[in-house]
Amino acid sequence: MDSKILILRFPKTEVQKPVVCNLARKYDLTFNILNATIFPREEGLMVLELSGPRKKFKEGVLYLKDQGVNVKTASQDIKRIDKKCTHCGACTAVCPTGALYIQRPEMVVIFDQKKCSICELCIFACPTRAMKISPSAHTFF
Repeated sequence: MDSKILILRFPKTEVQKPVVCNLARKYDLTFNILNATIFPREEGLMVLELSGPRKKFKEGVLYLKDQGVNVKTASQDIKRIDKKCTHCGACTAVCPTGALYIQRPEMVVIFDQKKCSICELCIFACPTRAMKISPSAHTFF
């Protein structure tokens, strides 16, 4: 079973097609869309977690590439500047994966990098700008 966070860049010719839906239908893969910016007749960008059996996973990625989608794996290059963090918890309210949470009874914000989906919501939520998220991408395969 493979599971990876992928960064998909769709050419403007493909943004209106059900490419991601076909991953589930044709390749029996599950996906969780973590972030997406897609406009009609413009290039689209999507970050998703894709999971499934290894053989189907590879076939699904090849399908995406055949459709003209640029596929990269995402790696979490995330930093929190501890000196700037006031442990207010604002980031925990927007974190969809629970990577940022409040540890009790100490009431400090903990960052679990392994759970991070690189959605970048914490960057905008942090009033002190303690979160620095810079996803780096590596070409898949």
